[in-house]
Amino acid sequence: MKKILGLLLLSLSFTFCSEVKDSQSSLLWEISGNGLEEPSYIYGTIHITCDASLKESIHQAMDKTERLFLELDMDDPNMGASLSANIKMKNGKSLKDYTTHREYEMIKTFMDEYSDESLAKIDSLKPMMISMYAIPGLLDCPIESFELELMNLAHEQGKEVWGLETVEEQLKVFDDIPYEIQVKDLLRSVRDDLEQDKEELQKMLVAHKNENLKDILDIIQNSSALYISEYREIILEDRNLNWIPKISEAAKTKPSFFAVGAGHLPGDMGVIALLRKHGYTVKAVY
Repeated sequence: MKKILGLLLLSLSFTFCSEVKDSQSSLLWEISGNGLEEPSYIYGTIHITCDASLKESIHQAMDKTERLFLELDMDDPNMGASLSANIKMKNGKSLKDYTTHREYEMIKTFMDEYSDESLAKIDSLKPMMISMYAIPGLLDCPIESFELELMNLAHEQGKEVWGLETVEEQLKVFDDIPYEIQVKDLLRSVRDDLEQDKEELQKMLVAHKNENLKDILDIIQNSSALYISEYREIILEDRNLNWIPKISEAAKTKPSFFAVGAGHLPGDMGVIALLRKHGYTVKAVY
């Protein structure tokens, strides 16, 4: 359950930023220069998919590094407690405070169809977390995760798994974005029975399979989700900025493999550009 909830948290990272000047046809990038004795690598994932098989280039890059960094340390034995302490809305609020009776009943029917959890048990959660319980309805296949595959590979190689941010930091995003906006996104998904979400995810899966960051960017920029279009700075840029000193320190200490949502890579405020601004050479691995 801890790892499943971790993936729900990670899945907020479907969201990203603006244009990269060089090739868009790679998800794996080498980080070198700026005093690094050995290169590190950063890989753009998609958090839910039908096939999370790792390419040989990923195995080779993992072989060259000494530890794995995900957005969250999914090996953390305290993750469950951190989730429980931070997953609810502030000030004792619940979904009923932001919906009419009719809207609440619509969401209840929706959750009965797409989730094993009844709405009554989770209606005090932050609205985007409620939305994520419907994630199984987005795919007509058993859900796989690149994060779990990478974590399994790290375990096989005897490597530690670390996180670029804590559960508290990731869940704070859902407090900084108004609950009213999150409820609007939830109601949109309910009213169209996940149609827009399914369409956008299918486009994202194709773009990720093609390793095309430009297409991923285009999909995100045209997303129907308000929490993406109106709060990109909070959900993306601020997090990217927070990660750069952590990536830099980790890479200087030991060669490391970083895996984050693919959309965090491109853009003037994306991880690739920010690392370059800090003096690193970041080049695509094909």
